[in-house]
Amino acid sequence: MNAIHVPTGSPYDVCIGPGLLSELGPSVRALYPKAVRVLLVTDSTVEPLFAAPAADSLRAAGLAADTYVLPSGEASKTAERLVELLNFAAAHGLTRSDVFVALGGGMTGDITGLAAAVYMRGLPYIQVPTTLLAAVDSSVGGKTAVDLPAGKNLMGAFWQPGLVLCDTDLLSTLPEGVFLSGCAEVIKYAVLFDSALFDRLDRDGPAFDREAVITQCVGFKRDVVAEDERDTGGRRALLNLGHTLGHAVEACSGFALSHGQSVAVGMAVVSRAAAQAGICGQEDARRVCGLLERFGLPTATDIPMDRLMEKMLSDKKRSGNKVSVIVPERIGQCSVRPMGPDELRQFMKAGL
Repeated sequence: MNAIHVPTGSPYDVCIGPGLLSELGPSVRALYPKAVRVLLVTDSTVEPLFAAPAADSLRAAGLAADTYVLPSGEASKTAERLVELLNFAAAHGLTRSDVFVALGGGMTGDITGLAAAVYMRGLPYIQVPTTLLAAVDSSVGGKTAVDLPAGKNLMGAFWQPGLVLCDTDLLSTLPEGVFLSGCAEVIKYAVLFDSALFDRLDRDGPAFDREAVITQCVGFKRDVVAEDERDTGGRRALLNLGHTLGHAVEACSGFALSHGQSVAVGMAVVSRAAAQAGICGQEDARRVCGLLERFGLPTATDIPMDRLMEKMLSDKKRSGNKVSVIVPERIGQCSVRPMGPDELRQFMKAGL
């Protein structure tokens, strides 16, 4: 097992390795000795696979465990579902000494974290990611949110987990497409921070060493989160590589494209656009697109620019009349470039 300490205002550990789901109950008991009850939040895909062993571990540690099951998919990440979850917590007697546990992918982690942040003005929660995307990205850093009709993640809060238990055995049940979708976030870290990791992914393909690569990616995220916990314009903004256009593609597709697939499109478009603008070399842009394609990820979209612009301009990363776009300069180094609407349109259009 590998452990990475995240030194935020409320520090916590991210534990990565096989067999960790069985440690859920002892971990809750050790961290929160006064806890009586745990609300386990999962989704309809994960529930038949892992909810029972998770609840068994909690009960063996002397904790009462109730399970709330969300319908799978981004469509569940709404304010209405959040209120249902909060009412469920109240109906099952959760108190300020108790704990939420998110068992699932990014959607489950996001909505559970927000519920923990606002229920009784703040309860602790633990993340148990079951997807690669959640393991390397969304479970770490304390960003919690639900979507609004106007855009993705517009209702949220910063609320750090008390622990992240990443059991790599859980990833073995992922359908290939879901695993490859999560690989978009792994590739993102390589493009952002580490050309050697990029070369490793290029060499090994989807058969990369999961524990080692997840640990490396979490280490990158730990570093930027520690510097800019609340995403106030520091290095943490870099983590949005591919997300400005990606969120627009995801929303315009009606979430038919997954988050990872959409981010892959976003990375490919900004890489090609950066090459066209002379910011990034043509060969590096070609390699980024080639690696995404090797992992079975899309690199283009036929969604009209007008629709994409509407979504990009409602993105939560907008500040005044500017949208911050993360632009590759070379593999392993990117920069943040604020763009007004006209510049944004021309830049993205060049990469489509």
